[in-house]
Amino acid sequence: MNQRARREAQGRRGEALAAWYLRLTGWRILARRLKTPRGEIDIIARRGRTVIFVEVKWRRSAELLEQAIDPWRLRRVAAAAEAVAHRHAGANDIVRIDVLLLAPWRFPRHLENALAP
Repeated sequence: MNQRARREAQGRRGEALAAWYLRLTGWRILARRLKTPRGEIDIIARRGRTVIFVEVKWRRSAELLEQAIDPWRLRRVAAAAEAVAHRHAGANDIVRIDVLLLAPWRFPRHLENALAP
């Protein structure tokens, strides 16, 4: 298996773990790996009136997670979310961009509203 395929498989496992974690914390998964013309959204989930568009990052160590997310990537997720939000969120729903950071033997870090200043 080449390195790109290995990373893809690791990313899929990370997204599956993230979906599992979100379900355990009361979120209902609406979509996974949703491709839009503006980019891909790893997970879309709902809990009550809140809809989250989640970027999932999996790294081999917790130290590497600190550099896993950057403003460019968050803007890309936000643009993709904007393209499909009307399908998943109503006019009175709260819509957020969240990040889930995962590493082996670490509890997931859920960064809520990651685009907030």
